[in-house]
Amino acid sequence: CLYPADVVRFVEENAPHFKEGCIVTDVCGIKNQVCGKLTEIAKNYPFVYVGGHPMAGTQYSGFANSRADLFQGAPMVIVPKERDDILLLDRVKKLLTPAGFSHMTVTTAEHHDAMIAYTSQMCHVLSNAYVKSPRAQMHKGYSAGSYRDLTRVAWLNETMWTDLFLENRDYLLEELDRLIGYLGEYREALEQGNGTRLCTLLAEGRICKEKVDAE
Repeated sequence: CLYPADVVRFVEENAPHFKEGCIVTDVCGIKNQVCGKLTEIAKNYPFVYVGGHPMAGTQYSGFANSRADLFQGAPMVIVPKERDDILLLDRVKKLLTPAGFSHMTVTTAEHHDAMIAYTSQMCHVLSNAYVKSPRAQMHKGYSAGSYRDLTRVAWLNETMWTDLFLENRDYLLEELDRLIGYLGEYREALEQGNGTRLCTLLAEGRICKEKVDAE
């Protein structure tokens, strides 16, 4: 449970001391770089490496903000070397059972990073940029749930998230460009006073959300 580069360094330095046959996993928010390097290290030792990413967290960091129930009901993403190794996946599932995860998703490092760019990293970028408005300092008395939800993760660990963003920059840039394009459409409709176009854009977003929630 370290920053990506530190995870690789820690495993590299301590690999000779890991118990033979044990499972070694990590909780890094990116997987392509970490899994690739740790899989290579594991080839030279008798332990089994399986990438992991618990989809749970808060905007706070450090041991002082630890919570015993953090993983209760949360999804867990597993990135094994071989996705069809049923015996290994069963071992991992039993190992993680006490943490209380709701279910496990087994995927590749590449797919994980592409999805996380959208479901996690974009949310942090958007939240962090949103609170830079000078009106954020005057929000009390004018804000409710939508403001609170959108700004929660602006309170982040900038050192960690800088590492995560840079390591996953290709996928994150793709999502940022897509969002900027969509925002440009809303801006253009507003600038032109085009209510019909604006209503269509809003309806499209609502329909997308309905489809997501129906799944």
